[in-house]
Amino acid sequence: MRETNKVFHLAIPCKELEETKDFYEKLGCKLARQYDDRVTFNFFGDQVVCHLNPEGIDLEPKMYPRHYGVTFTNRSEFDQLLQYATENNLPFFKKPMVRFEGKREEHVTFFLIDPSNNLLEFKYYHDVEMVY
Repeated sequence: MRETNKVFHLAIPCKELEETKDFYEKLGCKLARQYDDRVTFNFFGDQVVCHLNPEGIDLEPKMYPRHYGVTFTNRSEFDQLLQYATENNLPFFKKPMVRFEGKREEHVTFFLIDPSNNLLEFKYYHDVEMVY
């Protein structure tokens, strides 16, 4: 089980640091560090590092197999982020939708796309036991 003294780390490519910084700060992520070749964020309690690598950008992003994000266990927090993303005009890759409707693993989800075509998924399962 995850303990509070552990932080998940994810490194992803970005094409330009300032637009990347602007996107993640608009998403509500706190800038931790910025260097000439990367920016590091507190991404909902975990660490996301965006490394400057314009050649590594996925020109035609697809939801599968590569995306990352947050699974909420509190519906109101999910709804707050969705409202925040909408109010801040963050770009949606997929608008809010229900997946696996009528099944135990039913959940609501939406995808955002950052300036470097990295896909971010945010979701909430009605049955908390289906999170894992």
